Amino acid sequence: MMDVLTVEWLGKPLWMWLGFHVLIACLLAFDLGLLHRDKEHEIGVRESLLLTGFYLALGLAFGGWIWWYLGPQAGEEYVTGLVVEKSLSMDNVFVIAMILAALGIPRAAQHRVLLWGILAAVLLRGLMIGLGAALVHQVHWVLSLFAAFLIYAGLKILFSGAEDEGDFQNSAVVRWFKKTFRVTPALHGQRFAIRKTDPKTGKVAVWFTPLALALVLVNGADVIFAVDSVPAIFAITTDTFVVYTSNIFAILGLRALYFALAAMVDRFAYLKTALAFILIFIGTKIVVADTFGLITVQPWVSLVVTLTFLAAGVAYSLWRTRTDAPKAVTGPAPREANAHRA
Repeated sequence: MMDVLTVEWLGKPLWMWLGFHVLIACLLAFDLGLLHRDKEHEIGVRESLLLTGFYLALGLAFGGWIWWYLGPQAGEEYVTGLVVEKSLSMDNVFVIAMILAALGIPRAAQHRVLLWGILAAVLLRGLMIGLGAALVHQVHWVLSLFAAFLIYAGLKILFSGAEDEGDFQNSAVVRWFKKTFRVTPALHGQRFAIRKTDPKTGKVAVWFTPLALALVLVNGADVIFAVDSVPAIFAITTDTFVVYTSNIFAILGLRALYFALAAMVDRFAYLKTALAFILIFIGTKIVVADTFGLITVQPWVSLVVTLTFLAAGVAYSLWRTRTDAPKAVTGPAPREANAHRA
């Protein structure tokens, strides 16, 4: 048995992968089974901030273990990756807030959508990271393609200007879902599907609720955002274990982060500009440091630059909107806060 656990898989012993997934399973069970047994419980801003701090502290503690076991460079790369992924996930939070508001999902039911959305996101990110790792290790110049894409994505955000707000109710995905499946016009508690009589056939059939539709849109948004975030983390490190663990810890805190940011989404109107500069910096780093070898950029430099851009974006947003009273999201976010990928 011990021989099996020491077998290397994707560059690390199997016991490291199994141990990490056991930890994640315990965290999800703790969150679902202990913290949120009451389905009608609404997560407030204070509880959201506490959970966000808990997941962030746990993610940093895991980074401390990586620093101790795999070395300082791996530790720096993990923390940098965690910060980058957490930063990019803020953009995702704003889009999720618009989706749930547009579909009229009440706060008491939003945590259920986000929980199952995070479970799906863990699986989808795992698949995308596995594919990215295979490409990077087999074809090294793929990193240059990632760099070009990140620079393009950053410039697109930077110069996109004001865009029309997403009309999720009339989007192509919503129209396809309602055309393909039976969808109830109203919510049925926190259920994703129910059984009731189809008026067209007179037979009992499965009907999906707007909660299921919200889950589909949230997962679709995560896939779109992963197109940016996965190349971004591979631009920092090609260690698959570091890439995967930092990504998953960033996702785990997304649900808690949502309830804190969604209540004051209007206050972060200029955050996407900071995210654009982060993407451009990471892409440029690959070009000058990895592709052409002009300079050497240490992981801590990437971490400092990322934190600086993020702090500047948050501070500038709060300063520009300092006269606005924070309010909960009851409708689509302002245009400045819209993610370019919405």
